[in-house]
Amino acid sequence: MSTQPAEPMNGKMSDLRFIDGGLKRARFADKTATFFFYFISAAFVFLLIAFTLYVVWGGIKAFKPEVFSFGPQGIGSQFFNTVYLVVLSLLISVPIGVMAGVYMAEYATPGKVTNTLRIAIETLSSLPSIVVGLFGYLVFIIMVHSQWNLFSGALAVSVLSLPLITSTTYDAFKALPEGYKEGSLALGATHFETIWHVMLPATVGPIVTGVILAAGRGFGEAAALLYTAGMSTDINWNVWDVTSPTCPLNPFRPGETLSLQVWAARTEGLGSGAMDTAAAASAVLMIMVLAFSIGARMVSRYISRKTEGENS
Repeated sequence: MSTQPAEPMNGKMSDLRFIDGGLKRARFADKTATFFFYFISAAFVFLLIAFTLYVVWGGIKAFKPEVFSFGPQGIGSQFFNTVYLVVLSLLISVPIGVMAGVYMAEYATPGKVTNTLRIAIETLSSLPSIVVGLFGYLVFIIMVHSQWNLFSGALAVSVLSLPLITSTTYDAFKALPEGYKEGSLALGATHFETIWHVMLPATVGPIVTGVILAAGRGFGEAAALLYTAGMSTDINWNVWDVTSPTCPLNPFRPGETLSLQVWAARTEGLGSGAMDTAAAASAVLMIMVLAFSIGARMVSRYISRKTEGENS
């Protein structure tokens, strides 16, 4: 009896075993890679939570009522200076950065000039903050014959924030589907109206993310402010004349921020409660950044849902 018909069957069985083995190896590789990525993500989240709890717990242990006062041993004035400086820097960097990103994405002609501009922005984003601080000291302080002041510090922080906001806006506009722009233009809207009423609302989320990152850098910046904003805490809360050098709202007065206070307390350590003040300032700074990030993301989601026609 002939056995020749069994050879094709054996070949098919061998092919099936080969395919099955390949699928098992692929599943194993997929599970291994998935576990690896989950492990890295979990480790990163764990380190972030551990670091945050460590800083906040240190601030809680150092808590004293006088730490949060506006006196020489408190952090109240530094807290106000930090918020005020970040607001000033965002008022400068957000409009300029968004307009620069829109120009590069919608108006600039692709070519060497645009590529050079992008390279310059990316290079600016990688500059050390101490270099930007020295530049700010030479330009905003020495050249204009001024003293250390919050406005110069805000300008220095804006130099650090502009590349981030510009790049985020540019990438957000480039990531939009062409249908947004083409549909608006087809309905008779001008290019500017399309940008203002269609494209900008659709890119609020990514742009706000860039603003959050820029604000976070402003909250924690120390080196650039050391050369520009100064380390004075001479504020008179009874004076509201903006031209007064001790008025809280005067942007041209020196102002020590929380990050500078932490640096000064840790390096100089003047006073018996300097370490406790530094720990409390670090905890407040951490909570400020987290609260600002969460609040800004909530506002971003609300605006995005509103522009998409959803009821919040």
